[in-house]
Amino acid sequence: MSSILTNNSAMVALDTLRGINKNLASVQNEISTGKSISNAKDNAAIWAISTVMSTDVESFKQISDSLNLGSSTVGVARVAAEKVTGLLQDMKELIVTAQGANVDRTKIQTQISEIRENIGSVVGAAQFNGLNLIDGSSSADMKILSSLDRSSSGTVSASFIDVARHDLSVSNTASGATFGATAVTNTTIINNGGTAAGTAASVADGASQDITIASVADGNSYRILLNDSAGANSIGQRTFEYVAGTSDSADSVAASLASQISNFFSATGETNYTVSRADDVITVTNASGSALAITASSATGGTAAATPGGLGAVANIDVTTDAGATSALTSIESLLQTSIDAAAGFGSSQTRIENQGEFVNSLVDSMTAGIGGLVDADMEAASAKLQALQVQQQLGVQSLSIA
Repeated sequence: MSSILTNNSAMVALDTLRGINKNLASVQNEISTGKSISNAKDNAAIWAISTVMSTDVESFKQISDSLNLGSSTVGVARVAAEKVTGLLQDMKELIVTAQGANVDRTKIQTQISEIRENIGSVVGAAQFNGLNLIDGSSSADMKILSSLDRSSSGTVSASFIDVARHDLSVSNTASGATFGATAVTNTTIINNGGTAAGTAASVADGASQDITIASVADGNSYRILLNDSAGANSIGQRTFEYVAGTSDSADSVAASLASQISNFFSATGETNYTVSRADDVITVTNASGSALAITASSATGGTAAATPGGLGAVANIDVTTDAGATSALTSIESLLQTSIDAAAGFGSSQTRIENQGEFVNSLVDSMTAGIGGLVDADMEAASAKLQALQVQQQLGVQSLSIA
């Protein structure tokens, strides 16, 4: 039916043109924004997913900054610990030199004191953004934000890398040991193969002497004197001392004295004599070709050395005496191990932090690519569609004019 009031052809043509214009506007929006889904109206589900992922990407970028800051802080601590280790190695060389009888120990002690001051300067300066991991100011681990973990239910939890602090300070000093003033001249505290304390026992070439720690109490003092001045004269006279504390046992006292003797033999290259320990018994073996005199002395009323924190024990190193020089050999080994452990610990932590940083960067790239796959427009397809819709629009306008 034809009507002068209703033009059905025009309405169809107009409706078609509206649809074309709508699609054309959508394509133009894709091209101008670069996104096929730019708001929740375009596709609510995909927009919600991409928005959550986008916020996670921004969070991981902040985490990357946190990891970089943490890596720098740990890196400063590692470099400082390595420097301290080098300084302690220099100190050890001086202590080994001090084992000789014909050296100027006073000058060596001055050099050791200078190295101690140098260590203090290194430790004090080892901070990044005000945080120092080796000055002993805190024992709490440093926490570095390393990840945000999102569960399937949408719950988000933070993960951290814990970096242990290491105390390398030299300020926590404590007094050294004081040998007891009341001599005990029997075998109740130290038993030199049946020889009373304070009396020398002669150990023939090829023979061994067992020195037994007979009893231990707070303040009990033990001294072993090796003297080969009348024979091989490779060590002359050398004194080794230890003062027991409340936590010591016969085994620990024997271990300390045996360690001092062993370290001295090792440092000086001594091969005429050897030392071993089994529980509370120290055995010295003579292979020098002549007799060795061993004197074991004991006393009560001494004061055990306090164990300071960090590298505080470096303040008690005194090589100006035979006993101090030999004791320093044992002390420096412990101090070296402390600094080596610190450097190794920081190195491992820094490697972990850097690996996590690389993973976070890769994760951000992957998530960004995933978000792009969800919402980014296919520019080639959009351009082709734009041209097609422009042609359709022109035809639609013509069809409407004809209608």
